[in-house]
Amino acid sequence: MTESDEILAIPLWINGHAYLTMAPAFFDVRDPRSGRVRRRTPLCGAAEAQAAVASAGSALPSWAARTTVERAQLLTLVGDALAGYASHFAHLIAEETGKPGEAAAAEVSDAVALLRTTSADGGAAGGIVAVVSDDAAPLLGLLQAACPALLAGAAVVLKPSPKAPSAAFALAELTARSGFPAGVVNVLHGDLAAIEGLCAATAVSVLLFTGDPALGTAVRAIAAGHGKPFRG
Repeated sequence: MTESDEILAIPLWINGHAYLTMAPAFFDVRDPRSGRVRRRTPLCGAAEAQAAVASAGSALPSWAARTTVERAQLLTLVGDALAGYASHFAHLIAEETGKPGEAAAAEVSDAVALLRTTSADGGAAGGIVAVVSDDAAPLLGLLQAACPALLAGAAVVLKPSPKAPSAAFALAELTARSGFPAGVVNVLHGDLAAIEGLCAATAVSVLLFTGDPALGTAVRAIAAGHGKPFRG
């Protein structure tokens, strides 16, 4: 067995549990500080995107029927849980992005505050919302787009950067532990093919992007090619 065989692929999160898939290719997640490969990200496509969207669609009616107060309470519970695992999340972020420990910890702290204080936004997207983020802020970037949508009653599919996928997966685990219904929060891994899959899914209402403007331009072009509303 080679060293690469021993490195585990990080699962997707679909319908409230870890979801393993035989992706056609994988991306090696390297610690920028050492160059060591820590884990592998499955580069998914249309099939996995459809599975994540279908999961969100099944959960959407009951989630949207809850009150804003009920949804805010669940987001607060996730924030409380995240605070309890702050050092673990900071380690994941630092390991996959190369951020200094203090910067990684600050990102987690900001994420906790956001989860605890998200307020209703009349312009927040509803329905099924796809959220794409780069690796600049692999936890906070996703939450800045996802929290208002979740509070508005949307179900979400999070697509983190393949370079830094672990915080998104760990966050999804916390939503389940905190009482989020299965399917409200899903995590799809991959690169442009995964984004293509999300944009091709007719049930997705809008694609939200946070991160580098250059990548945002590429994502916007994919969305436009499918006639998918884009915000970023």
